[in-house]
Amino acid sequence: MQLELVFIPSPGDGHIKPLVEVAKLLVERDDRVSVTILIIPQMVGFSTGSSSSYIASLSTASEDRLHYNVLSVADEPNSDGPKPNFLAFIDSFKPQVKAAVEKLITDPAQPESSPPSRLAGFVVDMFCTEMIDVANEFNVPSYLFYTSNATFLGTQFHAQYLYDVEKYDVSDLKDSDITELEVPCLSRPLPVKCFPSVMLNKYWLPIVFGQVRRFRETKGILVNTFAELEPHAMKFFSGGDNNLPTVYPVGPVLNLKTKGPDSTDDKQTEILSWLDEQPRESVVFLCFGSMGGFREDQAKEIAIALERSGHRFLWSLRRALPKGTMGHPGDFTNLEEILPEGFLDRTAKIGKIIGWAPQNAILENPAVRGFVSHCGWNSTLESLWFGVPMATWPLYAEQQINAFELVEELGLAVEIRNSFRADIMAEESELMTAEEIERGIRCLMEQDNVRDRVKEISEKSHVALMEGGSSHAALLKFIEDVTTNIS
Repeated sequence: MQLELVFIPSPGDGHIKPLVEVAKLLVERDDRVSVTILIIPQMVGFSTGSSSSYIASLSTASEDRLHYNVLSVADEPNSDGPKPNFLAFIDSFKPQVKAAVEKLITDPAQPESSPPSRLAGFVVDMFCTEMIDVANEFNVPSYLFYTSNATFLGTQFHAQYLYDVEKYDVSDLKDSDITELEVPCLSRPLPVKCFPSVMLNKYWLPIVFGQVRRFRETKGILVNTFAELEPHAMKFFSGGDNNLPTVYPVGPVLNLKTKGPDSTDDKQTEILSWLDEQPRESVVFLCFGSMGGFREDQAKEIAIALERSGHRFLWSLRRALPKGTMGHPGDFTNLEEILPEGFLDRTAKIGKIIGWAPQNAILENPAVRGFVSHCGWNSTLESLWFGVPMATWPLYAEQQINAFELVEELGLAVEIRNSFRADIMAEESELMTAEEIERGIRCLMEQDNVRDRVKEISEKSHVALMEGGSSHAALLKFIEDVTTNIS
């Protein structure tokens, strides 16, 4: 009998792409498994060239046992009325998801020669937990796909437990004298300054915990990590006495295609050709993700630091949106106006400033020695996969915890400043000084202790996905459990 799984990613490249890659792995691992991916479109104002082109490519990419269904864009809200928040936007697609699944299980076009199939469950993104209600209507189990790491997942579970059972509110830490908190998925206390802003915010924390409570309703959680990377966190989840769903570390789940957003082949060729002309392991790459933009004063501090460091650089520089607006950063229109006078001329032979970056192709290039990163989890896994050490510059979401884990827990990165705040919900971002940035770049480019550890974990990341590897085994265990849960 065929096992039909329905996958529901939340909008955004960092969520759709890894979930699609997991689906591909599943159908490759077991010919009894079929997957239908229901794709929710981006909210107005958040769509990028990358997302649009990728979704368009999926809409024509359906194949045997792997199908894509792009849901219709919901009616636009009245421009004069309140704008829906992200979770409410996801929730509005419940009727479409239900209709799509009903059509899937009653499809009269199914060939009589095909083996009988059975709806085996939903796999929902970490921001699509409301879709568990739809799975319940079909009386099938739900599973979660968690795009971040096991350590942050464990931190969320622990903070929610403290709130609901111990009546301890972690958001009170923001204004207290307590500087750190014991978290069982870490081997050392987590500094309060490294907690995500949403977990120190009285408005957002109940919303976060509402999601985490729904995590507990699932039969299992697929996490984009591998056991060798986060041993302490995986020990916490395998304890068996915490009443949590089974956790399957199935990563690193990566989309390694290098073609990108508003890119052209010419733009990518130009960037990679420049890298090919640089000496081996001589370039520091700076890139801050799809939401990582900076004000003019911060861009100037980075430029000063790069020039003082004397290292060759490839810098993906994006302009922060005006305060109070939401969306993706754009490019600066005139770099000479915002960077130090003469900077572009003085660094013309050793540096290159770009907008969009073909990140995987850059990290794979032998000229790159270090990566100054916002510590988004997908970028972190890519950097480890290619064996490139990082300097941590977290901006928002869970990136402060990621940075702490990489530097203090795992010894896989050097620190610029882990407590930096540039949250998309913050009224004003902090300013990182040129001195701090230069010190971090020099440490990244001139020391070898972290580099050796990164090379070691890079090899383990590749082995984990091979037959007999830890992530390969975890995925097979997931398929086995899916089968058991519908018996």
